[in-house]
Amino acid sequence: MKKSLLAVAAIGAFASAAQAQSSVTVYGILDVGFQGVTTRGMASSSTSTAVQSPIGTNANANQTRFSGEGAESTSRLGFRGTEDLGGGASAFFTAEFALVPTDATLSGNNNNGLFNRQTFVGLKKNGIGQAAMGTQYTPIHMAVGRTDPGQQNNMLGNVIYATNASQGSGQTTTSYTVRYNQALTLQTERYAGFQLNAIYNNNNGTGNNGTAGLINLSANGTATGAAATGLTTSNNTAWGVGLNYVWQKLNVDAAYQTSKQTFFVNALTQPAALPGTATVGLIPPNPLGTSVGQNQTYAGVTYDFGILKAYAQYINNKVESNLNGSAYLQRSAQQIGVRSFITPTIEAWASGGTGRFSAGSGITLSATQATQNFTGYQLGSNYWLSKRTNLYAIYGSTQVSSTSLNASEGGSSYGLGLRHTF
Repeated sequence: MKKSLLAVAAIGAFASAAQAQSSVTVYGILDVGFQGVTTRGMASSSTSTAVQSPIGTNANANQTRFSGEGAESTSRLGFRGTEDLGGGASAFFTAEFALVPTDATLSGNNNNGLFNRQTFVGLKKNGIGQAAMGTQYTPIHMAVGRTDPGQQNNMLGNVIYATNASQGSGQTTTSYTVRYNQALTLQTERYAGFQLNAIYNNNNGTGNNGTAGLINLSANGTATGAAATGLTTSNNTAWGVGLNYVWQKLNVDAAYQTSKQTFFVNALTQPAALPGTATVGLIPPNPLGTSVGQNQTYAGVTYDFGILKAYAQYINNKVESNLNGSAYLQRSAQQIGVRSFITPTIEAWASGGTGRFSAGSGITLSATQATQNFTGYQLGSNYWLSKRTNLYAIYGSTQVSSTSLNASEGGSSYGLGLRHTF
């Protein structure tokens, strides 16, 4: 009898230990190579230019370098773990940081240490879904990741994922918000092919969010431009929702996110002010005022034909004054692309797109409102040495049209490198 009780106790202890068992995985990407960037700028003939080239007047430049910032993928180091809580429940975490292998400060001089790509902790229940809190990707960023032919690389030419200025991509500007700090996310299990995810952010400081600058503007007509200064925002609230549908070889994504910042921070923290209101300490003044909101919409679809995978995407980002709905800057773009394995070891992709910058009547640029059209294309190829290691070559180009108010500009970039995932 005693032996039976001991056996039952031992089995119970083993079951408890197995139930509480956790696992931690180390993962990452190292992408290092040679990059070249050419930028083309031209001065506007207008003497009262309010919209100028982000790369400057007559700023034709060429730059080449060995870089660890990654042409195909941003290098990173991550840790993720799960713990079985029993009853179909589990806890999980992710901590992921950007790396720059060729830089002395590891994550780049501008980051002063490790840049937080995403760090969160959450709970999951099988059959229902999961919830997590921390710094997390937005619904649009996750949707673009599933539907971008270039797989969110860092070269010019992609009019949808135009977020990395380190490669000389000032011509395309930021097209959407990639992540929110202090965010709560919810994600359902997949039902009949559908999966829903949502995000809510309530943050008194959004330095990691990045405010999407659409046109290089300044209210006083100077060439510096508020939208290009990378203004930090505070008192931010945001929410978003995304829907993913998968049926056989078809993938469809739709996402929407909106945010409201009631303070802009440049030289000083500024209270809400109407567009064009000059505020002491804010240099240059923001043409939208100091209380600004963003509305971002995305739709993407892919279909795998077997010999190739086809892509179609649309993005719209509208940044407007919270106090005057007619004062806004808007960027919209559409893109198509294909991706295919030419041989079992050689993979290639191509994409091309068009878009437009526009401004609302509430922003007085001059007597005539102006718009700018832009185009972009990209070509790339991978040579797979193994499942985790590949050589790559990428080329991309973009061009923005000129108007009576806006200077034309353009740029091209190429990257040759080696990428290893682990």
